[in-house]
Amino acid sequence: MQLTSDRLLFQPYRDEDFPFLMSLLSNPEVVRFIGNGTTKDESGGKDFLHWIYRTYTYGKDLGLMVLVNKKDKTRIGHAGLIPQRVDGKEEIEIGYWIAREYWGKGYASEAAKALLDYGEKHIDQERFIALIQSEHFVSQKVAKKLGMEFDKIVILNGRKVHVYTT
Repeated sequence: MQLTSDRLLFQPYRDEDFPFLMSLLSNPEVVRFIGNGTTKDESGGKDFLHWIYRTYTYGKDLGLMVLVNKKDKTRIGHAGLIPQRVDGKEEIEIGYWIAREYWGKGYASEAAKALLDYGEKHIDQERFIALIQSEHFVSQKVAKKLGMEFDKIVILNGRKVHVYTT
């Protein structure tokens, strides 16, 4: 995937990005609304990185990418078009995590918009989804900003998750 936005470059994960990935996975604030909401140790981080690599096998345009600030080349989070199975149906999720120190600067909205625009032009998909835990109001706001609408609630990892759709 060759994707950029005004301020961001999207780059596939590489092994040398592991320390950055661990900075996200080990921060309780960052993972609070991700999966089961718990941090990961190094072993769990390696498993997660291998999961990211596996998502790349679904297609050249799919999987989590490192978000890099164009201006100073700082890694600020990750985002991507992620294959998901929801209620037995194959879906493509617009997913995004931003490192804590970059919250509130519009990066999640910018990344999500770039992914949606890219997905609508380059991926043969009827719709895109966002999976957002019910208490994560900031991410719900990002989805609504994209024009996504609440569809339903599902239970994932024992938590209520709102499904937003395009």
